[in-house]
Amino acid sequence: MTLNPDIASRLKRNAEGLFTAVVQERGSGDVLMVAWMDDDALARTLATREATYFSRSRGEQWVKGLTSGHTQRVHSVRLDCDGDTVLLEVDQVGGACHTGDHTCFDAGLLLAAED
Repeated sequence: MTLNPDIASRLKRNAEGLFTAVVQERGSGDVLMVAWMDDDALARTLATREATYFSRSRGEQWVKGLTSGHTQRVHSVRLDCDGDTVLLEVDQVGGACHTGDHTCFDAGLLLAAED
């Protein structure tokens, strides 16, 4: 799959050709995870509505939930004002984190809201 040239021209990538993807749950608004994408992963996500990312450690794309069953059905994708981050709004099935937790941000609260 090839990314639409109009979309590709708006993206700002790092030296490895990657950009950040922030993933938010549609129903709750919870930020579930942050991942990397390349043009091909974004093109696949837009075409299939299956959240697809780029694994820096493995050097390849991966479809969220393909092996775990913890899938993300993509409802919408937005590009930020700088063009270096996309926001995916998803319907999450199972845990989003590789640990099995609902969100990757369950690891520890560093600062709580003041009352």
